[in-house]
Amino acid sequence: MKAAIQFIKGINENTIPLINITRSIDGTTGTATFIFENPNILYNNVGENSEITGMFLVDKEGILSTKDINAKFIQGKPTTIQAIYIIKSAEAWDRFMRFMERYSEENDLTFTRA
Repeated sequence: MKAAIQFIKGINENTIPLINITRSIDGTTGTATFIFENPNILYNNVGENSEITGMFLVDKEGILSTKDINAKFIQGKPTTIQAIYIIKSAEAWDRFMRFMERYSEENDLTFTRA
């Protein structure tokens, strides 16, 4: 199974986000902020009953999810989606990083330290 990001379950988002990751000093918690500029989900006709209920990080291990998402509007039209994924333990950090490794490999992304 390919690692993917979804806003509506079953519909992959093709726009590659800018991802900022922070980690606590002791390494047990962290935050990942995903910023999608002009994401496909805002422009695709996905059906009347389909609504964005969260961001879902899907891979062969399962699904990680967050409901902490916001949209930015310019002149009344949505342009950006920001999602925040909170990492609450060392095990959750490891799981998130495994997803990111898979997602990065499949989308030719690189990691840059601040």
